Amino acid sequence: MQRPIEDYALIGDHQTAALVARTGSIDWLCLPRFDSAACFAALLGEDEHGHWRIAPKGADTCSRRAYRPDTLVLDTEWDTPDGTVRVTDFMPQRDRAPDLVRVVEGVEGEVTVRSTLRLRFDYGSVVPWMRRSHGHRVAVAGPDAVWLRTEPDVRDWGHARATHAEFTVRAGERVTFVLTWHPSHEPRPPLIDTERALRESVDDWRAWAARCPYEGPHRDAVVRSLITLKALTYAPTGGIVAAPTTSLPEEIGGVRNWDYRFCWLRDSTLTLGALLTAGYREEAGAWRDWLLRAVAGDPADLQVMYGLGGERRLPESEAGWLPGYADSVPVRLGNAAVCQHQLDVYGEVVDSLWLARQSGMATRPHGWRMQLALMEFLRKVWREPDEGLWEVRGPRRQFVHSKVMAWVAADRTVRTLEERPELEGDADRWRRLRDEIHDEVCARGYDADRGTFTQSYGSTELDAAVLLIPRVGFLPPDDPRVLGTIDAVREDLGTHEGFVRRYSTDGCTVDGLPGHEGVFLACSFWLADALHLSGRTKEARALFERLLALCNDVGLLAEEYDAVERRQLGNFPQAFSHVGLVTTAFSLFGPDPRTAG
Repeated sequence: MQRPIEDYALIGDHQTAALVARTGSIDWLCLPRFDSAACFAALLGEDEHGHWRIAPKGADTCSRRAYRPDTLVLDTEWDTPDGTVRVTDFMPQRDRAPDLVRVVEGVEGEVTVRSTLRLRFDYGSVVPWMRRSHGHRVAVAGPDAVWLRTEPDVRDWGHARATHAEFTVRAGERVTFVLTWHPSHEPRPPLIDTERALRESVDDWRAWAARCPYEGPHRDAVVRSLITLKALTYAPTGGIVAAPTTSLPEEIGGVRNWDYRFCWLRDSTLTLGALLTAGYREEAGAWRDWLLRAVAGDPADLQVMYGLGGERRLPESEAGWLPGYADSVPVRLGNAAVCQHQLDVYGEVVDSLWLARQSGMATRPHGWRMQLALMEFLRKVWREPDEGLWEVRGPRRQFVHSKVMAWVAADRTVRTLEERPELEGDADRWRRLRDEIHDEVCARGYDADRGTFTQSYGSTELDAAVLLIPRVGFLPPDDPRVLGTIDAVREDLGTHEGFVRRYSTDGCTVDGLPGHEGVFLACSFWLADALHLSGRTKEARALFERLLALCNDVGLLAEEYDAVERRQLGNFPQAFSHVGLVTTAFSLFGPDPRTAG
């Protein structure tokens, strides 16, 4: 039986990441990048699909675990009848081959510890050839080579196709394991100094976290979310993955299983805003520059998402040999939503460029020319139906949020020209477009009888994305249409705790998929923001407190939450959820008195 999603913690090196269970088992790791094939895939199957467990012999779940304060270094401890042992897991930042370091330390008494390593390349489908070399174990299959460097002697279990070590640690003793990947055609990398790497990892993370200006309530949760966003950043390019995992289900046993190891344009403005608000201009600048590179080209070819380096081809396939997390199939590799038509992305790109200019970020000479090209294309196509923000796999519709974001694109272009008259462009032309979009959305996307904006023109369904209307400035937060929308979304899409779903999946009329999903955490943070903007700050803070309570024991959030079974759902940890936490915290309690309630 697989562990609950919230039983996992994250470690990483800004190029990939691993998930560590409370049992001491690393059940997910892709090498050398977030989007590479996994060498540990037990998260989506069984131990046989690859994992690495280090724990006291005969023990199961740990007694306690925690990140070292303001770091991504994880300490897991077990209390046993013979004593206490600690395992420290981390991945050093790198400009070379990736290393996964596990340090076993005796805390009290004398404890027998077992390490069981099952390497399985290509998402658990390839068993590598294991051999000894220079006193270490090396596993090779095709393009992949992994070295295990360890102090205790290890032996292979032929019947289990695993590498095993059993040893005893006493108080004050430390035993170190290092797993290093490299291309199989290259020589092995030199062994790192693990003690120095640990010190530097702790110091680097703490220095980075100390730059956060937030001093309001729940600072630990805000900093943990920012560290998570940093950990999901692919350092060579500045791209930020939506999550480090694929196919963790939005419904246990269902088919809503997607690959999130890519960079979504829908996240761009919200992520950029969170980083800038928190004072991380370097990371924000790297994300903005990734965005400019990724979207360069014909505006008609703008995509929903891109690869870590801006790659465009992300074909979707299924790993049929994996049984899926809790029998949730299919397990998907790649994401077919890359081929969808989504009008909102034009608004998100233009809004990101606007936000970067407003923050004083250094401009890029080609940025404005690119924006004008995007606007010319959007002017021609904004009336078309699309698949919308949520990438529904049903028929295209006239989604209200998509039209609102088209308005955002026109609005930000007008405001830029008003503030920067030296720039090329006809402000009146874009002002007319802005007004035209606004008039149509208010006429066709608003249900006057119910007093709410709907998901699409003429529909009865609601969509939590319309909660962003006051945030993007489409209407003021005290407009009766906004207030009615907030109440309608809470009533139709909410739970008794106040969390909200993205949209109704009853009858599958929207996305064409069977089953249901949980409440969507980013949308629930949007509700808190909308309540605060409309003057209902007490309600907003109460909802924020309830959302914080959903974080697991080390402060991480998945994409969704099952309010009935009371467990996290979807890919984990989810950047969108942590962006929401940071943004809402600054809005409610931030250092700017104009935004604090």
